[in-house]
Amino acid sequence: MQVGFYHLTRSSVEEALPRLLEKVLAAGHRVVVRVGGREQLELLDRALWTYRRDSFLPHGSRTDGFAERQPIYLTTALENPNAATVLVLVHGAPADGLEEFARCLDMFDGNDPEAVAAARRRWRAARDAGHELVYWQQDERGGWRRAR
Repeated sequence: MQVGFYHLTRSSVEEALPRLLEKVLAAGHRVVVRVGGREQLELLDRALWTYRRDSFLPHGSRTDGFAERQPIYLTTALENPNAATVLVLVHGAPADGLEEFARCLDMFDGNDPEAVAAARRRWRAARDAGHELVYWQQDERGGWRRAR
């Protein structure tokens, strides 16, 4: 399994995640976005509805019902009710249960020393578990470049 670490330096999760989710959906995948807490889940839910005027990302959470139908499912729990193949971790969500997915995207705030330290711990744990690791860092324009 591949675990991609996405080091945010130019934008927030709520600004950067929708663009990555568009690419994941365009590739035909379903997604679980695991969030660190209820407040962050609600913030992300609003962001996915309003991030761009001309589109939205189809998503839902437990409160919306029909979890199995959601292309993007937002949760704070260790669950995969929509049979997703991609897991996205944001806002310090736990990295448990990675083996249930084909790919994981771990996004963290590079301007927060605690978030960086936690991401380093998750990197070591994923490496020790034998996962393929990829590190991405935002460039000056907010795009992603693979770093070594």
